[in-house]
Amino acid sequence: MQQAIGLLLLGLALEASAGSVTQRADLNPQDLERVAAITQPTSDFSQPEAFEIMQGGAGTVKKRINPDIFSHPAANLTFEARQEFMVGNGLFRKDWVSSPASTQASDGLGPLFNARSCQGCHVKDGRGSVPGFESIDRSDAVSLLVRLSLPSSNDDARARLDRGEVVSLPDPIYGHQLQPFAVAGLPAEGQIKIDYTEIPVSLNGGEMAYLMSPAYSIENLGYGPLHPELRLSPRLAPPMLGLGLLEAIHQNDILANIDRGIAKGVSGRANWVRDKETGEKVLGRFNWKAGQPDVEHQASAAFSGDMGLSTPLFPSHYGDCTAAQQACFLMPNGAQENLGEHEVPARLMDFVTMYSQNLALPQRRDVDDARVLAGKKQFYESNCIACHVPKYVTRRDASRPEHRFQLIWPYTDLLLHDMGSGLADGQEEGDASGREWRTPPLWGIGLTKTVNPDATWLHDGRARTLLEAVLWHGGEAQAARDRVVAMTPQERADLIRFLESL
Repeated sequence: MQQAIGLLLLGLALEASAGSVTQRADLNPQDLERVAAITQPTSDFSQPEAFEIMQGGAGTVKKRINPDIFSHPAANLTFEARQEFMVGNGLFRKDWVSSPASTQASDGLGPLFNARSCQGCHVKDGRGSVPGFESIDRSDAVSLLVRLSLPSSNDDARARLDRGEVVSLPDPIYGHQLQPFAVAGLPAEGQIKIDYTEIPVSLNGGEMAYLMSPAYSIENLGYGPLHPELRLSPRLAPPMLGLGLLEAIHQNDILANIDRGIAKGVSGRANWVRDKETGEKVLGRFNWKAGQPDVEHQASAAFSGDMGLSTPLFPSHYGDCTAAQQACFLMPNGAQENLGEHEVPARLMDFVTMYSQNLALPQRRDVDDARVLAGKKQFYESNCIACHVPKYVTRRDASRPEHRFQLIWPYTDLLLHDMGSGLADGQEEGDASGREWRTPPLWGIGLTKTVNPDATWLHDGRARTLLEAVLWHGGEAQAARDRVVAMTPQERADLIRFLESL
């Protein structure tokens, strides 16, 4: 019923207009015209747009604003789908243990790992926290993992990357990711250390902002020295909202974003990655550098890299253990013959994937507030929408019925952009360079602190406020960032009010 209402509302909102969208085989000519009309950026900031409040389409929920606001199932799920969602929720929250254990189907953690559960990083399905900005009783770095890579300094290494055999070149001892925890009998790989330097930024109107520039190192190394050319890329666990809807955006609509801002020096790039099931190169959409093509790949990679658990897509029982860590391969695993050959069998992966695809977006708040509308005008006129594309209509033939033909407002183009030297990690990932990051969706960003008071922003959590996050923008976003610096204090406050309404 909710889905039917959502489609009806979309039909009422769509108006015929000039213009077109990149051809989509899932739409007939009439639908193409209607979708082109509804997805055009607005130029009227005197009132909210039609159905702007329903940022997740018919799946949007209107619930009490509290720390659980990111953990609700999409409103348009059927009764049967809600049952699957709840099973997936239990698996997402479950603490895994090392093998052997008396608890069936809950062992196999590690041997090296970052966290014991998905929820351990994605706090209440929202953002994680970083050490140094946390309260004393949350001083660990569970939510902030560290990717490790070497430069592709020779033809053989470049060829391995081009063939999709690896997305980055690992450290020969420590692999692709630092593991700060280990099962009994093994040393952990090490712990991240962060030193911050304060950078003052003068803003128009006499205001000042203070950015925290991080410097990263690894201490308490458990397996010898790091490679001298090793590059570190800390990555903060992002929120889980609306992932299935992002998956349902038509590829052609994403590729059409590539040159939408080129006249103002903005041009996105796709990250083409290897599908582990088909072996084909496909469009990357998920994680900080668009290194995973869909929710199942993203979740499976997390089980493997973060918890050392095998899945059908990542079948090793030993996660990121390397040939230099032979003791890892002597540890028992949690695969059980009666459940299949993997520690997280296909059926369990289906539940986790379905859960991750269907966490609901909350309704927008204060969309008709004068200050919010003024801030929206600043957001558009500063050309933030060149990367943070406001809205899409999802595929009519999406794999799940609740995601089909929905008007959604994620504020992302799902493409890579050069964000300048200030945010660069120097780490290549597939087609992504060391200066490029995928545009993160902004929907739900205004409730970040409600869900996790210790949460911060950007890929490594260095930004303590939304304004700080904006001021870190460089590269292709430098002009938009400079526009924000030049705003009056009231205009900047309005911009932040708009972001907080998302």
